[in-house]
Amino acid sequence: MSAPKKVVLAYSGGLDTSIILKWLQTEYGCEVVTFTADLGQGEELEPARKKAELLGIKPENIHIEDIREEFVRDFVFPMFRANALYEGLYLLGTSIARPLISQHLIRIAAETGADAVAHGATGKGNDQVRFELAAYALNPDIRVIAPWREWDLSSRTKLLEFAEQHQIPIAKDKRGEAPFSVDANLLHTSSEGKVLEDPADEAPDYVYQRTVHPEDAPDTPEYIEIGFEKGDAVSINGEAMSPATILTKLNELGGKHGIGRLDLVEGRFVGMKSRGIYETPGGTLLLEAHRGIEQITLDRGAAHLKDQIMPQYAELIYNGFWFAPEREMLQALIDKSQEHVIGTVRLKLYKGLARTVGRWSDHSLYSEAHVTFEDDAGAYDQKDAAGFIKLNALRLKLIAMRNRRLGK
Repeated sequence: MSAPKKVVLAYSGGLDTSIILKWLQTEYGCEVVTFTADLGQGEELEPARKKAELLGIKPENIHIEDIREEFVRDFVFPMFRANALYEGLYLLGTSIARPLISQHLIRIAAETGADAVAHGATGKGNDQVRFELAAYALNPDIRVIAPWREWDLSSRTKLLEFAEQHQIPIAKDKRGEAPFSVDANLLHTSSEGKVLEDPADEAPDYVYQRTVHPEDAPDTPEYIEIGFEKGDAVSINGEAMSPATILTKLNELGGKHGIGRLDLVEGRFVGMKSRGIYETPGGTLLLEAHRGIEQITLDRGAAHLKDQIMPQYAELIYNGFWFAPEREMLQALIDKSQEHVIGTVRLKLYKGLARTVGRWSDHSLYSEAHVTFEDDAGAYDQKDAAGFIKLNALRLKLIAMRNRRLGK
C-alpha cells in the first residue's frame, strides 16, 4: 500500500500523540493535520497548539475546536433518553465520545484533502474499534492508521528514546511509569491500568478526581430540581441552561456529594475483561432524574419495551456502532417514546446517593383518583378485577389440570 499524502491525527498534545505525530512524518513522509477536541476534559488546550507548532505543523493545519455543546446535545442526551447502561452499570462515557471525534476527523479530512486519519488507541482496547467503525461508516474510502498496531515502539523505554531522538519535549512526570491512565470528557473520567489492574485490590483514593469520597461529603442533604422537555434536561432549579452547561452544573453538584463512582470489571468488545474506575457524577444525576420523570409520563408498555431494548442499544454504543442502521432505528423508537417525557423531578443528594423524591408533569399518566386508598368516587370499580384475574388465570388453571391428570 502506498504511503498516505496527508493524515488527520486525533491529537491531545500529550507525549503519546506527539510521538505518533512525529512517527507519521518520519514513517510515511506525509503532511500531518492535527485535530484537538474540547470535550470538557478540563485541560487547557492551547499547549496542544504550541506543541504541534513545535513539531513542525503549519498553523493552518492545527484544528482546536470546542465541541462540548455538540457532544452533549447530539450524543449524550440521545443516549440518556434510552437510560443506557452497559452490563447494567456503565454509563458509556468514553464510548459515546469516540464517534463524535471520528466525525470531525472525517470532516477535516474532506476539508483539507487528506487521504487518511490516525488515532492513538492501542491494539488491545475498544477505542480502536469505535474510532474506525465510525470513520468507515462516514467515509468508506478513508484510510485509518493505528500506529500502536504498526510500530515497534513496544515499551515505555523505546517511546522515550524515540521522543529524545526527535527532540519531542518530555515532561518530568512523564519519564516514569504513570500509576494509571486517564480518559476524561464532560460526561465522565475513566481510569485504567497499572495500579488498578488487580481487581482484588481497592482503588487508591488518589485515583478519584471528580468526586469527593462519599464519607467526606456534606452531612446535610441537598435538593435539586431538573426540568425535562421531550426526554432532555433543560433546566436546573428552574433556570434554563444549554445542554453542556446543564451537564457541567450536574457534575459540580454530584461531585460535591460523592455521587457517580463506579468500580467495574467489564467485558471488552475485543474479548478480554478489564477493570476501570469511572466517575460520572452529572450523568448519574441525569439518569436518576430521567427515570423519575418517565415513571409518571411513560405508559407501562412503552416503558417496559424501552427496558427490553436498552441492553442492545447500550452494547451497540459500547462496541462502536453509533452510526450503524440498527442504532439509528432503535434511536427513532426511543425518541418517539419521549414525546410526553416533560416535567420536573426533585432529587435528594446525600453521601454518594441520588434519589428521586418528587416528580410532577402536565403530561402525567398518574391518577390519584384511581390509586387512592380513600373513597375513589367511582373512578375504579374493584369488582372488575375478578373477571380480569379469571381470564389471566385460565391458562394457568389448564396447565395445573393437565399436570394433575398426568400425576405430575
